Amino acid sequence: MDSMVLATRDALWVTIQLAGPPLAAMLSVGLLVSIFQALTQVNEATLAFLPKLIALGAVLLFAGPFMAAALRGHAERLFNLMVLAGTAH
Repeated sequence: MDSMVLATRDALWVTIQLAGPPLAAMLSVGLLVSIFQALTQVNEATLAFLPKLIALGAVLLFAGPFMAAALRGHAERLFNLMVLAGTAH
């Protein structure tokens, strides 16, 4: 395959890896909060926002090293592709 296609595919995969854990955490917390609000009929705006913010902080704290390693690996692969493309011509 063309190196550009591989780089694009790799970039999309890294995007999913980086965005997946925070989005999944915020989705699940938002669902739980909305169910709680529907059951108790409490419509407080901070009740919907603060648990999501706490969940996002927890996910970034625990998954941060994995996310940084994935981003570092992607950057390393891109730089290697640039070096290979420069030496090919």
